Parts: sequence; structure tokens; C-alpha cells
Amino acid sequence: MPNARAASIARTASIARAASKACLRTAATLATAALLVVVGPAGAAPAAGDGLALTPPMGWNSWNKFACNVSEQLIRDTADAMAQSGMQAAGYQYVVIDDCWQVSRAADGTVVADPKRFPSGIKALADYVHSKGLKFGIYSDAGTGTCQKRPGSKDHEAQDAKTYASWGVDYLKYDWCNAEGQDTRDSYQKMSQALRASGRPIVFSICEWGSSKPWTWASGVGHLWRATGDIGACWDCKGNPTDDGLGVTTIIDRVQDLYPYAGPGHWNDPDMLEVGNGKLTPAENRAHFSFWCLLAAPLMAGNDLKAMSPEVKEVLTNTEAIAIDQDPLGMQGRKVRHDPTREVWMKPLADGSRAVILWNRGKEEATIAVEWSDVGLAPRTQAVVRDLWKKADAATVSGRFEAKVAGHDVAFLKLTPKF
Repeated sequence: MPNARAASIARTASIARAASKACLRTAATLATAALLVVVGPAGAAPAAGDGLALTPPMGWNSWNKFACNVSEQLIRDTADAMAQSGMQAAGYQYVVIDDCWQVSRAADGTVVADPKRFPSGIKALADYVHSKGLKFGIYSDAGTGTCQKRPGSKDHEAQDAKTYASWGVDYLKYDWCNAEGQDTRDSYQKMSQALRASGRPIVFSICEWGSSKPWTWASGVGHLWRATGDIGACWDCKGNPTDDGLGVTTIIDRVQDLYPYAGPGHWNDPDMLEVGNGKLTPAENRAHFSFWCLLAAPLMAGNDLKAMSPEVKEVLTNTEAIAIDQDPLGMQGRKVRHDPTREVWMKPLADGSRAVILWNRGKEEATIAVEWSDVGLAPRTQAVVRDLWKKADAATVSGRFEAKVAGHDVAFLKLTPKF
């Protein structure tokens, strides 16, 4: 009898533990479902229906560092550096030439590359990039001329799209200069249709700086759209005439409410990365990259890959941070708690985990806490807290987690519930 009674008690305790875990799982599932409703419909079928950009595109673009000083040799060297530096292994694919590669149009209207800077031609250059296992991107403009007054694609959409396809282009960044009097949606729809008719899958990057709120109409037209003005290699500049673009913090603030519009095949683009450029500090580089990952932003490096420091390379190739950006659920993170200088941001992940940023906007070290209620977890849920920059588990706790965060820095975390 004593043995039977002990066995009965053990069975009852086991059932109770299982029921408790089931309740916790159910609570977490319901909380996640509620979060998905609040955040938006991300994770649905790709809007374009073509299977492209199911996760945010990753690559490199020439503009932020080199502006008009582009050449065949630069692109070849950058492709080599991407393959050799660990960038390609970390997920970067696209090598994109921005403005200034083109100089004129031939008698039949075909766009002509600068023969001095690109003596082998664009197709040979694309072939070289492809030989490295990478993808090749190019730039044009919806207006009569590009921002640097090179030939634009207005009235040449079908011809340019066919030319790009024949060259082996995989990605087109399409700007919005010299487009006075044009209808934004109509202009981008024309190139979108031309690319789809070209016979080659080409990711279409809309770059009209958020002026027509493309997040409200561009899903299914492009795969990503710029949501703000141009970024600058600065932390908190505001885009005044004396500033070179918008600062990292300004852009984060401007895209914080756009999370309902992002998802597989259709992404908000807060512009290319400035990691490694300007006077951004190591902490600011880290925070910048962390936010672009949490925002499910395209990760287009804009630095000199041939000469980047070990510290910059470490930021750009942090595969644990990149995994947050590339999470297949495709949800853009959002702010869930803030005071004047301390903020908590959260991004739901496909495996039921949460990516969390504890952001110190101030200059002095501060303690910042995330409450489980902030991120849709039941208070009793135990979660493993992973520090994505230290690449180590920080704790296994329930209810809340706090960390000391240096000025202009972040703690980038992954909370994985234990059941």
C-alpha cells in the first residue's frame, strides 16, 4: 500500500507538472497570437508572388562610401572582398553599383555604360560577380535623369529592363530624381511590369524616400521601398542643410510605426548601412546594426569592404544578429516601452522566441529592464536570455530581465521560453 500510494502521488504530481507546462504554453501561444494581431499581417504569402526577397535582401551598395567614384575594378575588388571576408558566408549576396555607371544612350536608345570606368562592359562585370557565387545589382531612376544627371529610365522602362536581364542583373535600385510632373505609383508600376516581363527574376528596390508613403501602395509593386530620406554617417543629425543625411536615431524614430506593412517579399527600407563610415563609434555601429536587424530591414553594407577594421567586420558578420533580420516570420520589430532616454523594442520570431533591444539613447550608462508583459510572455514563463553581441546566454529567468547599457549602445537579446 505505501508503494502504491507513493506511485499515485508521483503520477498526480507528474500530471500537475504537465498541466502547468501546458497552461504556460497555451498562455504564451495566446499572447503571441495577440501580438501578431497587434503588430500586423506579416508572415503571410509574399505580396509580389514571385518568391523573391522572402527575407530582407543582404548585400553591398557603392553609394555611401564611394558616391560617383565607381568603376569596374572597384566592383570586382568588392566582390572579392565579400567572398573572402566572411560577408558572403554570413549571408550577404548582392553587389550593387549605384549612380554614375551610365553616361548616355545609343542611337537605338540602349543605355551606355561609361567605357573608361567599365571597359569590359556591364555583362562581363555581372559574370565576374556571379562567378563568386554572388548576385549583381544596378541603379537607375524613374525620371528623365538620375540624381547625378545620368540617363534615367523614363520612357525606356521596357528597353532598360530587357537590357538589364540580358546583362544578368539580379537587383535594381530605382531612384526618384528629375521626375517632376510624374505620378509616383504609375512610374514605379511601369518599371515593375517591365522587370516582370524581362524573363529574369530581378529584386525591385523602390527609392522615392518615403515621400508618397509607399508602404501603403508599393506591396506587390516592389520588394522593398525606402521609408525615409537618405541616411548619413552620423548618430543623431536631423537632416538639416548643413548635415549629410539623416542620423541613425532620426531614421529609427521615423520608421517605428511602420511595422504593420513589412513581411516576406515586401520590406520597409530605412536606407543602407553606415556601419564603418563617418564618425560612428563602436557602440553606435553596434546599435545601428542591431536596429536594422530588429526592423527586418534590408542589410546593404555601405562601407569599403576592402579596408574594414576587424571591429567593423565583427559587427557586419554577427550571424546571431543577422538571424534575427532573416527570421522567416518576417515581422518588423516595434517599440514596446520607453522613457526619455531608455527604450525597449521587440520582434516576434518564427520559433516563438522574442528578439529584444534595450536601447540607451542617453550618453551615460543606464540600467534598462524588459518585462515579460512587454513582449507577450506570461509572467511565470521561464526564458533563456541570449546576449547576441556577447554570443552567450546571460540568464534563465522569469518575469523580467535587466541589463546595464552604455550610452548610445544597446543590449541585443533573444528570449527563448522554456516549457
